[in-house]
Amino acid sequence: MDDKNWEDCKDALKSARYILFVPVFFIITASHVSRAIRWKILMKPMGYNPRLLNTFFAVMVGYLANLAIPRLGEVLKCTILGKYEKVPADKLVGTILIERVMDLICLVTVFIIALISEADIIGGYASTTLKKTFLSGGTKAIVIKFAVIIASIIILYFIFKYIFRIFHQYIVIKRIKQVFIGVSTGISSIKTLQNKKAFIFHTIFIWCCYIGGTYLGFFATRGTDHLPFASVFPVLAFASIGMIITPGGIGTYPRFIMQVMLLYNIDEGLGYANGTLQWVAQSLIILVVGFISLILLPYYNRQKSMTQQIQKETLQKA
Repeated sequence: MDDKNWEDCKDALKSARYILFVPVFFIITASHVSRAIRWKILMKPMGYNPRLLNTFFAVMVGYLANLAIPRLGEVLKCTILGKYEKVPADKLVGTILIERVMDLICLVTVFIIALISEADIIGGYASTTLKKTFLSGGTKAIVIKFAVIIASIIILYFIFKYIFRIFHQYIVIKRIKQVFIGVSTGISSIKTLQNKKAFIFHTIFIWCCYIGGTYLGFFATRGTDHLPFASVFPVLAFASIGMIITPGGIGTYPRFIMQVMLLYNIDEGLGYANGTLQWVAQSLIILVVGFISLILLPYYNRQKSMTQQIQKETLQKA
């Protein structure tokens, strides 16, 4: 940014309505609770019913880990539930894949709504950004990339199939095969969901919280509080891409929000200030709630174990 925009950015941050961090905190935290409930719904068909607090703690610790190393959180939250709730981690991988597919569907839906409602404003920007982010290198390069990916998947499939058939008696191969079976079991749980309505409700609720939190964030800075509600869809859509590109969206999240706000005639400095505040709010929620979850997780389970032990001893005496 040039000097003027940088000064505008600093002024916007100084005069920001930081009190709005409070309602945004509860809105986004509610989305995380809902995500934990949805995860429990996916586990039930497999015969597992972990405690909600442990599931919520696992989700938040996973988000905390993702701030440092992308996708580490997915492994960590499976490990946590495996340790405290005795749910096989390989089966949980399948449920996480289902969650990611549902999130992708919701993100695509947000993009479609943005393109329909704000086509005259963001149509050209959407096309340019998506091409730069995912389809760079020209038509020939794109075709080659997709061809290599598809060919690699097919080759790996036949390699694994051959290895499993020839070396099926080895312990390592048996364990790898069990992992694949566990993942397949987790994915197939979507077919036997006992409460599909609740699953759909929580999926919609999670993204409604994201929409509500983003829109409320517009009011954090003077000069962005007049933006129409429809503008929340392109802002959320491109900000979500920023979350995917870098760990926790650092750098890219506020940058993409700024770029979208430029289309609504919001100055670069003000747009970046608002994007920074929205990113800080979300990151603080993960840091605060994540660290609290990390601390409470062993304490909660230790207390639970002590209570169960006391109840067991009481029953034996009776």
